[in-house]
Amino acid sequence: MPDEFDKKITPEQVQAEYQKMLGYNTAVNLDETVRANENFFIGKQWEGVDAKGLPTPVYNFLKQVVLFSVANITTDNIKMQATPLACERTPEDVERVAEIVNKEFDRLFEFNRVPNLVREYMRNAAVDGDSCLFTFWDDTVDAGFGLRGGIRTEIVDNMRVGFGNTACRDPQKQPYILIERREMTKELRRAAQEAGNPRWNDIQPDNENHNTDSYKNSSERSTVLLRMWKERKTGTVWACEVSGRVMLREPWDMGLRLYPVTWINWDYIPDSYHGQALVTGLIPNQIFVNKLFAMSMISLMTSAFPRTVYDKTRIPKWNNAVGAAIGVNGGDVSGVAKIIDPAQISPQIAQFIQTSVDYTRQFLGATSAALGETRPDNTSAIIALQRAASIPSEITKQNLYKSIEDLGRIYLDFMAAYYGKRKVQVSMPDVGSDILAFAGKDPEELETVLFDYGILNEMPMALKLDVGASSYWSEMASVQTLDNLLMQDKITIEEYLERIPDGYIPKRQELIASRKQAAQQQMMQPEEQSTGGTPATGALVDLGQKTPIRGGGGFGDLQRKVMQTGTTE
Repeated sequence: MPDEFDKKITPEQVQAEYQKMLGYNTAVNLDETVRANENFFIGKQWEGVDAKGLPTPVYNFLKQVVLFSVANITTDNIKMQATPLACERTPEDVERVAEIVNKEFDRLFEFNRVPNLVREYMRNAAVDGDSCLFTFWDDTVDAGFGLRGGIRTEIVDNMRVGFGNTACRDPQKQPYILIERREMTKELRRAAQEAGNPRWNDIQPDNENHNTDSYKNSSERSTVLLRMWKERKTGTVWACEVSGRVMLREPWDMGLRLYPVTWINWDYIPDSYHGQALVTGLIPNQIFVNKLFAMSMISLMTSAFPRTVYDKTRIPKWNNAVGAAIGVNGGDVSGVAKIIDPAQISPQIAQFIQTSVDYTRQFLGATSAALGETRPDNTSAIIALQRAASIPSEITKQNLYKSIEDLGRIYLDFMAAYYGKRKVQVSMPDVGSDILAFAGKDPEELETVLFDYGILNEMPMALKLDVGASSYWSEMASVQTLDNLLMQDKITIEEYLERIPDGYIPKRQELIASRKQAAQQQMMQPEEQSTGGTPATGALVDLGQKTPIRGGGGFGDLQRKVMQTGTTE
């Protein structure tokens, strides 16, 4: 059970903490900032502005700059690798455990689509200021071998996360963490009734004063609060679920040592767990450009076309039809009407617009070379310029890597607490290819064993993040490097075929198998000859005949001598 400070948690206490979270968000103007940033990012840049009939143009260069910054940070392939630290177990056992954990990391990254989550993760941080990954145990996941349950990771909006200590941005140092979600009231009541909760009928939908937008229909949904805290005696994480004044789920031990929350700020603000968004600093520039375009448009609409001034005493009515004749009762027609030339717009307006956009891009590293708008006359120079343009975002990129490492530690925590004993596939032990061949097993075959993941609690792991560039030229560079290694006889043809990317060589696996089979047959022929096997010529004894010599492609001194004598003696 929780200690005396936390065991008396009530729905009223959780609701008070939730109101404190909402009050802090209001104090830092989080809700309005996120709403304005999201509107500007998607193109709703005149939202709430009374244009009074004026044009409302949108030239959304802000979205291009933000997406470039996010893509520049998340363009690398991220792979998690666990490296074991020193412990009491043998090095062989430690390496085997590290191999199992690394394969599980690969599976979890694929199952949760972590690369896609990372892009959305950083997009939310750039637009909203913060981003959150929440990891939980899902009992409905098919884990294979007849087991159920798996680890899931989802994105949570920063407005729905509350830290107990608002001056600290590290989730693992919080006294408690609140996660807000909204669900259908009918579904909540049904689930509570099936769980035997006597107060299931007391679950009420959100009232009109709830902090949501009008279009979100608060009348059919209820807010559910997940409160997590660390019990001081055992150091494990406990949790409870509350909706209004109803305790949906009584406090339970999650069995984790870490909060399953990963948090990142785009830019830090001192003494606040909420950060500064990239979009917030770009909105004034976007407004300036939109206003200049709007004023230029209204100027063109009102004064860009020629006007005609005519004498009403001589012409009572003017006909603007194209090619229409105007009748005049005698006299000099030169003083009847006059065409006024249109006004000229200052070219400085277009220059200021272009300068504003260019400076905004340049200060964020979105230069012409980085955006691919320059002519590729010199590939090396363009690559150097693109790498130089990515330097300003290097700090944010390192923060992302640290955040993904925290996610890896959370995955390890879940493995140790929830996996138990599971069947895993590991590589065969190194006992020699001849012994494995005698046993009828392939040295590259995987063996299925029963592994107890609880051993991870006794074996510390150091997480190392492997990052590989996935730029558009990297695949061609890899192929060229493999070609050079093969031509210089640094690698064999089998090693070349195993490493060439898919799609370059058709039926690559069949070619690899045939090459290995040919190599094995070539190795067996000298062995047959050394053990008294039949010679390649088919003769049982040496009849003194000369062995035929096959000429080579060269024509050196030795080659000419062989061709003259027909022997190598």
